Amino acid sequence: MLVQLLYASRAAADNTPATVSVILQQARLRNPSEGITGVLCHGDRYFLQLLEGGREQVNRLFSRIQCDNRHHNVVLLHYGEITERRYSGWTMGQTNLDRLNPATLLRYSALPVFDPFQLPGSSSMALVDELIASASVLGRA
Repeated sequence: MLVQLLYASRAAADNTPATVSVILQQARLRNPSEGITGVLCHGDRYFLQLLEGGREQVNRLFSRIQCDNRHHNVVLLHYGEITERRYSGWTMGQTNLDRLNPATLLRYSALPVFDPFQLPGSSSMALVDELIASASVLGRA
């Protein structure tokens, strides 16, 4: 059974390029053997990550994520069964949310500032889909 999981969290400290690079490197090393794909959206204060894969593997990874000291306030925004993956070509895609056009954010949020804790999960999912459609996500197999 395939599932899709979307969560948001607050960064424990300002996200530096080095911190994000380490997270992505770890994901790209571990995810292929676990059959996990997805995208990591990051900004100065937040992470928004969408994971896809087998239910057991995604649940196990999410449990590790919840204990990761690089962030806190991990909130599950969406979890559900899927019939096919959306991000099958990516061990972990990425996008920097601080570089988004404010008009894009205003389509999903009351303010032109990204705060996943103020958005319903469906709006966060729609934002991720738009980022992919507009080539704002950098993919890497």
